[in-house]
Amino acid sequence: MSTRVMVDMSATLLHHGHIRLLKKAAKYGAVVVGLSTDEDIKKYKGHIPLLTWKFRKEILESIRYVSEVVETPYIITNEVLDEHGAQFLIHGADNFNTVSKDRIIIFPRTPAISSNMLVEYNRQYKVIKHSTNSEPVAKLHYKTQIANNPDTRVTQQTGN
Repeated sequence: MSTRVMVDMSATLLHHGHIRLLKKAAKYGAVVVGLSTDEDIKKYKGHIPLLTWKFRKEILESIRYVSEVVETPYIITNEVLDEHGAQFLIHGADNFNTVSKDRIIIFPRTPAISSNMLVEYNRQYKVIKHSTNSEPVAKLHYKTQIANNPDTRVTQQTGN
């Protein structure tokens, strides 16, 4: 059996720090990304992801360092690793998972980058601007887009 390693992610905002971690992880074995569910992201991060789990999975599967993407809870345990045949969890220095010390490999975080930092920077400086300054109009526009509207997701995915 070849070595499988897990990298847990929400992937709500992908940046070069994530790619660098995946690249490092690939040196240890086949990379299985444990992708948090939409519900867990809302529960633990306090927001609904802009892209659904299925679309976030599709993006991650296109990265050459990733062998497989599986649904996992937000908090990774030894049991989650075992369920997916992963010998180790690979994580940045901000790890809060409950995996035993002999099954985790920690790397330093990429300096000066994090998803939270990018979100906060955008909030403060409004780098990504909407076509209107009206938050309610922006939200309505967002919901009318087929990919973002839960009511139309089934139609979009099945073509019916």
